[in-house]
Amino acid sequence: MRAYRMPIVVALFGLSALIAAPGVCAGAESSAASVTVTARFSTRMSLKVSTELLRFDVTAPGQAPEAIVEFSAAARTAQGGEVLLTVEPAAPLNGPGGASDVETALTFSGLGDGLGTGELLRSAPTVAGRWVGSGLRKGRLVFTLRASVAGVYSQPLRFVVSAP
Repeated sequence: MRAYRMPIVVALFGLSALIAAPGVCAGAESSAASVTVTARFSTRMSLKVSTELLRFDVTAPGQAPEAIVEFSAAARTAQGGEVLLTVEPAAPLNGPGGASDVETALTFSGLGDGLGTGELLRSAPTVAGRWVGSGLRKGRLVFTLRASVAGVYSQPLRFVVSAP
């Protein structure tokens, strides 16, 4: 929060009223005052992602196909405020023959300032990016799936940008 001090300026309508008022002489006294104005800017966020559904075609067990998500995240925060990009599964992994029985690991690697690497957690949001301050950030997240069974897999995701 910032406080600004500024002089009160006589508005045009007030000035014209003084000029037109009868009995106002040219030598009238003037005065100045100051007022404190406080402005608070609320946090605003926006996020655009290229897709919210990852598709992987595992042709052989142990193979690691990739899916790419490009994003742009804009944030307006308090000075020095932290901005987080999180990602989490929006539904269970869908794959051949009941993917819950298949051994899988879904990891990501971030390409861009403030992006990290890690494993996508199935039960909670995972921090994929972290920045300080307002601005526009663009980047790419490369997701890699390792599966013990060949087949086509899909994973819906939920991306969130926030200022905790």
